[in-house]
Amino acid sequence: ECAALSGANVAQDIAERQFSESTIGCRRFMDAGVLQLLFDVPYFKIGMVRDVAGVQIYGSLKNIVALAAGFVDGLGLDSNTKAAIIRMGVEEMRRFTKVFYPEVLRSTMWDSCGIADVLTTCYGGRNRRVAERFVQEKTRSWNELEAEMLGGQKLQGVLTAAEVFEFLSSNGKLQDFPFFSQVHQICTGSEEPNSIIGAFMNEDLKPFNIETRGV
Repeated sequence: ECAALSGANVAQDIAERQFSESTIGCRRFMDAGVLQLLFDVPYFKIGMVRDVAGVQIYGSLKNIVALAAGFVDGLGLDSNTKAAIIRMGVEEMRRFTKVFYPEVLRSTMWDSCGIADVLTTCYGGRNRRVAERFVQEKTRSWNELEAEMLGGQKLQGVLTAAEVFEFLSSNGKLQDFPFFSQVHQICTGSEEPNSIIGAFMNEDLKPFNIETRGV
């Protein structure tokens, strides 16, 4: 049996005992209680869910969104653009789970491992910081920036973007996930960073949302 921990926190802030939250996904009630007791302290509060897949998937996909947020920052664009890009990324995260992992609970998105983690990563995470520098220093590779900036930590977003791109391609779904596809192409250099904006500026008008049930 496998459990997963992910949440809206940056390691340095936890080390400094700044208040933060995280989520543990665990299917077995008794194991969940033990894990919560092991990790929960006054400055690091642990929420428990049974949705192990949701915790893992959101914890991975958020790094792709963070790369896009870093591209926006590197381009010198402001909060309107960044908010729009984050929203697009969160929407593709939601759609990805709905298409490929329908067992993921919608409520998991509202735990620490969901939208809260996206926001933390898009403003304070290492994927955002390195992506910003990637745009500013166009001649530097991802490996060079990772070695210089992360002190031994690994840059997860670029690898995740490549794996998701390959997965979508093999399933014939690239056209349904233009945000994830665009981020990967920027990472590989086949598209310019400003294409993260330009690719969506001429979209067709969005249809009227007639959904009446809560998310």
